[in-house]
Amino acid sequence: MDDLAATNRTDDENGTAEDSAVPGAGAVPGTEGGPGTEAVAGAEGGPLPGGRARPKTDKSEATRALILETAMRLFQERGYEKTTMRAIATEAGVSVGNAYYYFSAKEFLIQGFYDRMTYDHAADARRRMAHTRDFSERLRIALDSWLDTAAPYHEFSAQFFRTAADPTSSLSPFSNESHPARATAVELFREVLQGSELAPKLDAELVELLPDVLWLYLMIVVLYWVFDRTPDTERTREFVRRSTPLTARVINLSRYRVFRPIVRDAKGLIQDFILPTIGKTAVK
Repeated sequence: MDDLAATNRTDDENGTAEDSAVPGAGAVPGTEGGPGTEAVAGAEGGPLPGGRARPKTDKSEATRALILETAMRLFQERGYEKTTMRAIATEAGVSVGNAYYYFSAKEFLIQGFYDRMTYDHAADARRRMAHTRDFSERLRIALDSWLDTAAPYHEFSAQFFRTAADPTSSLSPFSNESHPARATAVELFREVLQGSELAPKLDAELVELLPDVLWLYLMIVVLYWVFDRTPDTERTREFVRRSTPLTARVINLSRYRVFRPIVRDAKGLIQDFILPTIGKTAVK
């Protein structure tokens, strides 16, 4: 397996040819976060939330996690562009072929990281907001939870942002490749809303559309966070503290008759411009 996979790559000291993807290659079908993930939906045990496939064996998941953790450390120490797949494999103590068996290119490592972090964030947020039905508080908790989950990676977040900001990049949060992580986050915001006291009071169609809009709100927070250099990203946390009550009040106003025309116009904008951009129904 290793020799066959290794023949698909040549080492490139500059990290260019080595890090290009082989057409049709991806993570092992049935492992978390790469192409082939959706193919196992409905397999025994079912997929994890947000399209995360269950690992085939504990050993393969341990190897995959080791490669991913090593990559994150090297990205932090050396920078994303200067870190090659060969260096990651060497540091992880696996063959280059084995590294490519799990991740066909560096961008799939980042996709795996996105997927895992989003899943961890959702689990943490659900636990932390379980005690309350107040929509504003649940929304603040969900955003604070993201900031806490992402905190260890803030130092090198700007490096990833440069790549993710390219609309043609698979690392863009709007890309088809990012759909599993995005779906996990949107589902979390659906739970934020539907578990609150506000949801039964709102137009049913608006309740269906709002989770995607709340995900865009998270993207605004993420963008602010990337460029925040205050200790413990305190300005971002203050932005969340002040903006969540305002967001809740605006959404709450939509249930009053006088605002119905505005709500209809807002729904039209969401359906025509925001949802197509997010690629909610896109298939990889």
